[in-house]
Amino acid sequence: MLTMRLPTFPKVYNVYFVAVIATVGGMLFGFDISSMSAIIGTEQYVDFFDNPHGVRQGAINSALAAGSVVGSIMAGPISDKIGRRDSIMFACLWWLVGTAIQAGVSGFGTLMAGRVLNGVCVGITSSQVPVYLAEISKKEKRGSIIVIQQLAIEWGIFIMFFVGYGCSSIAGPSSFRLAWGLQFVPCVFLMMGLPFLPRSPRWLAKVDRTEEAITTLARIQAKGNVNDPLVVAEWDEITTVLAAERAAAPGWRKFVHNGMWRRTMAGFTYMFSKWPSNILLISSGIQYALFIVFTSIIFFYIDKTSRRSLLMYGAIGMAICHFVVGGVLSSGEYVPNGVDGNLNVLIRVRGSKAHTVIAFSYLLIIVYALTLAPVAWVYAAEVWSLETRASGMAIAATGNWLFNFALGLFVPPGFANITWKLFITFGVLCIGAAVQVFFTYPETCGKTIEEVEELFSKGGPKAWHTKPGHSKLDGRIEEARGKKLGLKVDETKVEAAAPEVPTTVG
Repeated sequence: MLTMRLPTFPKVYNVYFVAVIATVGGMLFGFDISSMSAIIGTEQYVDFFDNPHGVRQGAINSALAAGSVVGSIMAGPISDKIGRRDSIMFACLWWLVGTAIQAGVSGFGTLMAGRVLNGVCVGITSSQVPVYLAEISKKEKRGSIIVIQQLAIEWGIFIMFFVGYGCSSIAGPSSFRLAWGLQFVPCVFLMMGLPFLPRSPRWLAKVDRTEEAITTLARIQAKGNVNDPLVVAEWDEITTVLAAERAAAPGWRKFVHNGMWRRTMAGFTYMFSKWPSNILLISSGIQYALFIVFTSIIFFYIDKTSRRSLLMYGAIGMAICHFVVGGVLSSGEYVPNGVDGNLNVLIRVRGSKAHTVIAFSYLLIIVYALTLAPVAWVYAAEVWSLETRASGMAIAATGNWLFNFALGLFVPPGFANITWKLFITFGVLCIGAAVQVFFTYPETCGKTIEEVEELFSKGGPKAWHTKPGHSKLDGRIEEARGKKLGLKVDETKVEAAAPEVPTTVG
């Protein structure tokens, strides 16, 4: 039996502090991505690993994603067993081993092994940190809290890029060994902070630790007041939905029974739209900075606007950028031996064409940072039921990492074989993603994660008819406040707090 009990530490219940600590797991992801992109073009790397390119470089690129698939598959059962918080601690152990192997890398085999082990950690944290954040956040702040994870990824990428750049001045293999060894730092920081975080109150409810669940929920939402109307209303909602979920189909059937297949499709498939997260396609620290700046902007607006709109228009904007870059590169000079000897870069453009490629590459990053990069993780964390959230988010992360694995393996030989047409392929996939959102993704902004149950239930509203806000919880809080004060509550106001949707839980 897998168990992990942390010593008793005083807990901090400020959700922003909790989010900052928990999302260091995202920073690990950013560190590992950027540690490769910052090193891959250096003479030290090329000489030591014998100028890897094509399938060999693709294998190195995709090793992290391969490990992440394994970690994502493990994540759901582990999180349900030991909790969201402790599953993140468990993930850190894999990171320590993987980083140690990379710091002492002796060749292609040890590099692959280290990246795969780091990937196991990333698979667990990338799926369970959003679950943890979604379960501790108020509905009005849930999006911005989860966006902090994306910001942590981007800061990790940004910091490690310049660490790698600085280490590139060191002669020999010590340059990349030091850069990869520095990945210990955020992991140790995360392991030190985790014991001070509370457990998810929804996970505590799921495992029947009722008193602890109510106390934790009250401390997060109402400064410890268990009789606060918000706490009373939200706890009633949690327990009602949990009871309905437990009466649903057991085992794997719970992911497809009634309306659950819609959530499984929504959580799994939209992660396929996150291919720009393969940061090896990006070559400039300026673009890392753009990531941080524009994701920081959406942090302030994500809970005030439509998730559907951000996903749809973001995909369309990215498609346009891909089409433009592909079109410009189609008229470039093909260099079969690689530009400046780099066999991963086979097309040279100059003058206005080069400026256009650079401009639309920057624009692609801006659109991605404002839309898909943060919102895809937010949406995936929101759509699952309490009974399926840990494993469901693991399914979503598995979809993400399977596609990243395929992308990392495919892009180097794909660019070598079809060159500019690769960008056209990406653009077409973006258009397909936008169409899928319009027809199958209901709006989740401003809803409690229990209310999302109704949006995906059998016979629920059409996706394009759903709007942000209109949460029934506000009416339930009014009802709870009225009962506390001994007042009669107008039931029509409670029901009017949200549009009529079926109440059958899928």
